[in-house]
Amino acid sequence: MDLQKVEQSDYSEIKKIYHEAFPLKERSPFLFLKIKYRHKKADFWKIIDDGATVGFAYILTHNDLAYIFLFAIAAEYRGGHHGTHAMKLILEKYEKKRVYLALEDWNVECSNKEQRIKRHDFYKFCNFHDLPYKLQEDLITYNIMGNGKKIEPWEHKSLTDAFLGKPLKYFINMKIIKPHRF
Repeated sequence: MDLQKVEQSDYSEIKKIYHEAFPLKERSPFLFLKIKYRHKKADFWKIIDDGATVGFAYILTHNDLAYIFLFAIAAEYRGGHHGTHAMKLILEKYEKKRVYLALEDWNVECSNKEQRIKRHDFYKFCNFHDLPYKLQEDLITYNIMGNGKKIEPWEHKSLTDAFLGKPLKYFINMKIIKPHRF
């Protein structure tokens, strides 16, 4: 298995995986992702196994942070340890960085609760730990997991500001918040 930079010729295959793996409400426009990648605002990796593209990762970096903005394995390759091997490669590639990601809350009642729990367990198996914050992206709130090193809300803000640039950073809401405790 290998991580390779996404090239122009890969976009249609990656877009198919992207649309299959993420619900519409969680998707950024694919053109936006391509533009930010082309302007070196993100790392865009295709995950290759035996010559086949089995998934992709879209990672934002800033200083010593690496935020796994998108990570997906194609449906036909799930359950075969492709995700585990790919995540290991990602963590090796970004070993000098504090790596973190956002995922749907597995503690709420919802139609895909079992899938959310499996996803959380997968990341725990890959040595991610729950972080004490939530991530607010417009109207959606996610839980955050990291590789054990603390991430401060202002650091995430700096990362997303660098990714979005002006003027988008003033209009797109991507911030870490402290969860309400009752």
